[in-house]
Amino acid sequence: MNGQSEQAPRVAYFPDSFHEVNGVAHTSRHFEAFARRRNLPFLSVRAGDRAPALIEEGSVWSLELPRSFLSIALEKDLRWDPAYLRHIPLIEETLDRFQPDLIHITGPSELGMMGAALAHHRGVPLAASWHTNVHEYLARRSGWFLRVLPEHQAAASSQKIEDLTMLVAAKFYSTAKVLFAPNPDLCALLERTAGRPCRLMPRGVDAEPFHPAKRQRGSADAPDPSSDFVLGFVGRLSVEKNVALLAQIQQVLEQRGITGFRFCIVGHGALEPWLRERLPRAEFTGVLKGEALSTAYANMDLFVFPSHTDTFGNVVLEALASGVPAIVTPDGGPATIVRDNQTGRIVPDAGFAAAIADLLADPAQHTRMRLAARKYALTASWDSVFEGVYAAYETILPRVEQLAG
Repeated sequence: MNGQSEQAPRVAYFPDSFHEVNGVAHTSRHFEAFARRRNLPFLSVRAGDRAPALIEEGSVWSLELPRSFLSIALEKDLRWDPAYLRHIPLIEETLDRFQPDLIHITGPSELGMMGAALAHHRGVPLAASWHTNVHEYLARRSGWFLRVLPEHQAAASSQKIEDLTMLVAAKFYSTAKVLFAPNPDLCALLERTAGRPCRLMPRGVDAEPFHPAKRQRGSADAPDPSSDFVLGFVGRLSVEKNVALLAQIQQVLEQRGITGFRFCIVGHGALEPWLRERLPRAEFTGVLKGEALSTAYANMDLFVFPSHTDTFGNVVLEALASGVPAIVTPDGGPATIVRDNQTGRIVPDAGFAAAIADLLADPAQHTRMRLAARKYALTASWDSVFEGVYAAYETILPRVEQLAG
């Protein structure tokens, strides 16, 4: 697939998000860019802020459809529109022109549900990728009303919510011919619950914009010894990201007499006021993009990512590419990226502060981890990710039998 291929499948892609700041949107933008580089027939049907618009740029088409005033905010920049069905006629008209060989959805959003229904209606294979642990997210976000229950009942209720959500999600994903997930544990879970083959779809990183050379605090190999050790976090400031642990880390380090550090927190979310109150020396940058984000990463000394629910962790890979080792939990996708004691540490919540203290006391080990982090990130390319996706597409496309004359 190094150039235009008349044999390449015509893919209609229905992403849950595209312009937002999250892993699905990040992956989706790179997927479209891959199709453009390879001159592959690719249609992206996605939500936008303006009037409906179909843009045809060579082999790559994009259909942007606005959400209505009825849409419900799920996050600061992510919404659900119960009136999105009004766009069905325009989507059908576009699909009639594009003539997809398959439809690929990224989750049970209004776009994902419409994509699945249209694949069934048109008789084309459906592919579905899992990007968000919706079962774990819902269970954690139910904590505010489960607090009124006794502790053992709250824990049991939370587990029941998680199990039921997973059951519903698995039923939805079982409508696809092939599934994709960003780590092996999720692939095994989906194959077991949805009864469909699952292929790995990890994520890549562009190692040029995310580069140690963007550092403005000393150099990547020789940080300024007179400045604070910067602990970085990039992501949504919400309960499912376990960001409350950052305040606990600060408390434990200070109890050990360690004060030569500060936090750089990039992102927004409901817990920002809570964190600001408890991390007075932290810098809260809000959402950063482009060169500002690259510089923020490179200026960090250690990336602290306590999430237990991330399916992959794009931000972890971006930190590694920037020459910044990462500390992550043993749960979820980030643990498949970090090499323990090589490119960072994999520890439970209670071990984060100790791991940070160890690296503060051992600059040589920190430097070795910086170099290893960058080296590992250079092996993770987006092209290899999407080449694997297209190889999986071939397994669900109908084969044309050649009849003997």
